[in-house]
Amino acid sequence: MVVLGIPQLVEPALLLCRTHPMKKLLLATTALVAFATGAQAADLGVPRSPVAAAVVAPAFSWTGFYIGAHAGYGFGNSRFVGGGVFPTSVNGPLIGGQVGFNYQINQIVLGVEADLAFTAITGRPGNFPTISHRTNMLGSLRARGGFAVDRALLYVTGGLGFQGAATAQTPGPAEKYTRTGWTLGAGVEYALTQNWTAKLEYSYYNFGTRTLGPIYAGTVRSDIHTVKIGVNYLFSTGPSAVVARY
Repeated sequence: MVVLGIPQLVEPALLLCRTHPMKKLLLATTALVAFATGAQAADLGVPRSPVAAAVVAPAFSWTGFYIGAHAGYGFGNSRFVGGGVFPTSVNGPLIGGQVGFNYQINQIVLGVEADLAFTAITGRPGNFPTISHRTNMLGSLRARGGFAVDRALLYVTGGLGFQGAATAQTPGPAEKYTRTGWTLGAGVEYALTQNWTAKLEYSYYNFGTRTLGPIYAGTVRSDIHTVKIGVNYLFSTGPSAVVARY
């Protein structure tokens, strides 16, 4: 297809205008249409400039090692059996620290955490107040799994629990012991900045039944609930989560 140029149409139009007055308007209009068509065809050959891509801020990443501290409150029950049954309600404060590692894939966050707290979770049975139970230490080694919504992380956790405790009768010495059990919990953690996070966590510890000796004869059983608030410093390894491709 050949697009007629302006000179090709204008010159014949001028010639015909001299011979027939009625054709003046028709030929002038034809020349104008040809001029507009040529200009439009010329515009089609100009390449379009690329549209600038939108700038998207990187999402927060939970991947990395972290270290932190926590404080909270513990409560539960202990039961001493020896010449009778002596149930005891225990409660008291705790303070400690934790270390761990997270790895994020899309919105799933997997990790492991170890913590240790000094506690003063104590109590005496109402039916025999000279007996006392005290938990001096709580620790754990746990797996964590959660779902991240940008800077918020909802998680569950569970693993091994450790207890340092003592049972005593007044007057008399305290029998100290350590026990291993299990723990389960859940929590929410929020990133305040790129490196600092804050968390609220509930945990349940069960240490089963232990046979006392050689100071006292009998058994002791305890379970403890804790509510903790804490902060972590995250040594972030990147600006965004790993994206899995399937």
